[in-house]
Amino acid sequence: MSPPHRVNPQPLSLSPRQPKDPTTTKMARINFSVLTILSVILLLPVLSLSFSPDSPSDRRLLVLFDDLSLKSSHSIFFNSLKSRGFDLDFKLADDPKLALQRYGQYLYDGLILFSPSIERFGGALDLAAVLDFVDSGHDLIIAADSSASDLIKSVATECGVDFDEDPSALVIDHRSYAVVGTEGDHTLIAADDFIESDVLLGENKIELKVRVLNVYGFWIKQAPVLYKGIAHSLNAANNLVLKVLSASPAAYSANPSSKLSSPPSLTGSSISLVSVVQARNNARIMITGSLDLFSNRFFRSSIQKAGSPKKYDKSGNEQFVAELSKWVFHERGHLKAVNLRHNKAGETDEPAMYRIKDDLDFSVEIYEWSGKSWEPYVANDVQVQFYMMSPYVLKTLSNDKKGLYHTSFKVPDVYGVFQFKVEYNRLGYTSLLLSKQIPVRPFKHNEYERFITAAFPYYGASFTMMAGFFIFSFVYLYHK
Repeated sequence: MSPPHRVNPQPLSLSPRQPKDPTTTKMARINFSVLTILSVILLLPVLSLSFSPDSPSDRRLLVLFDDLSLKSSHSIFFNSLKSRGFDLDFKLADDPKLALQRYGQYLYDGLILFSPSIERFGGALDLAAVLDFVDSGHDLIIAADSSASDLIKSVATECGVDFDEDPSALVIDHRSYAVVGTEGDHTLIAADDFIESDVLLGENKIELKVRVLNVYGFWIKQAPVLYKGIAHSLNAANNLVLKVLSASPAAYSANPSSKLSSPPSLTGSSISLVSVVQARNNARIMITGSLDLFSNRFFRSSIQKAGSPKKYDKSGNEQFVAELSKWVFHERGHLKAVNLRHNKAGETDEPAMYRIKDDLDFSVEIYEWSGKSWEPYVANDVQVQFYMMSPYVLKTLSNDKKGLYHTSFKVPDVYGVFQFKVEYNRLGYTSLLLSKQIPVRPFKHNEYERFITAAFPYYGASFTMMAGFFIFSFVYLYHK
């Protein structure tokens, strides 16, 4: 059936209406069909880049600048993302055509805010739109500096991070600063207090072998990261935010060009340089107070920490940022659980209900996304609950190193509506929450044992009473 054509209103005419040429109508239909096919073909690349559970890595990223020169000064970071298959869309943060969604569908899977000084986003983008974007399960990177606006600070605050309120303050460290040609003000820091987590920062490190003791041989240490920017602290009420890179105990936040008139509000290890958040919907956020952290200059710079004789030919910035961005965009630490199954011991089919004291088998498969494919996830802390108001059974699952987790247990002697529940939360990994409901019934009247062992005393009492009554009756009737 051909699509309806819009009829333009015609002025009144005394002459009779001429019939339509069938050739013209046929050509119009052909043109419409060709345009439809071309539109679908043009949309196919966009649709193929969308977020998919079978390939969870983000593929469409919106990068917002307050200065387009950042595109070249931070090109190594952007080229790294492109080489990993990401499609980057670069725009100015005040672009009047900015929009994260259209017709209720999000256009991007991730957002990178490299626009610290922006006071107001352009187009349909605002604070609420950014927060809705994260609440919808999408990922976010925020990089600020000393010019950070109230808007950027507000976005960070909503994510559980509070930047220093002093607009002129920078992180200063007179012990862990980076050695440069001139003495400087010690705001260029060589930070190496990383979180201990391979899933967040990767297993591969920029290494330097340092002789510590002959007993221990060589100690592998990751190269420090160059940092120049503002400090932030974590909101104590938010238990989802983590420090990935912390300042040293000697660091503090203050104006480097003026003397301290009062104690600084942020000091020591309470200062976070880079933080991450994994929301309850598994959306991931990275927040830092240094836009230079991602710059080509810091990536290529050699680094030597004050007080250390060792000098690295290359800072740890490039690998630190690359590995952490892999985590943020779900290239690592993303889990999925499939094929949750349960059945009576010795059977294969899943029953509609269980009976109390039945023996059952439970299994589930868990896989981790490696960036290219799903690999078996191996851990020894996955548990299953047999749950009704509270867990009646809690069992740690065994695994076969191929992704299959399994266990066996006996149904408790309580009937009702139970759930098989798997709740898995581990640092750096997406959380898993699986549940499957199953009723449990009591024994039927004809399923009980004929003689219950626990009732033997009552059986004995009954027969003893009958024997006693018989003896009493005999004695009473025949004894004189």
